[in-house]
Amino acid sequence: MSTASLPATHRSLIAARAANTRWARVNSPAERRQATEKASKGQRRKWEQQVDPDGVLSPEELAAGVERLKKAHFALMSLRSAQARAARKAS
Repeated sequence: MSTASLPATHRSLIAARAANTRWARVNSPAERRQATEKASKGQRRKWEQQVDPDGVLSPEELAAGVERLKKAHFALMSLRSAQARAARKAS
């Protein structure tokens, strides 16, 4: 079943159910790390490419740039979360 035609609230509930079902089967911190390792490494590679597209930075400079980009990413996620909470409160 395609969810593209469903309202956003329904898609969100379907996604939440799927995520909770998937993570219910992961019981230990080691299993959680293993389950997210591939995605974490992929995200890091993406940030490295954004920070140093020409591959000229030293490992230390690259790591510092990636850390700043990571902080920016999580700050944006936090902002969007706050905006969503404010919008829900206002309605």
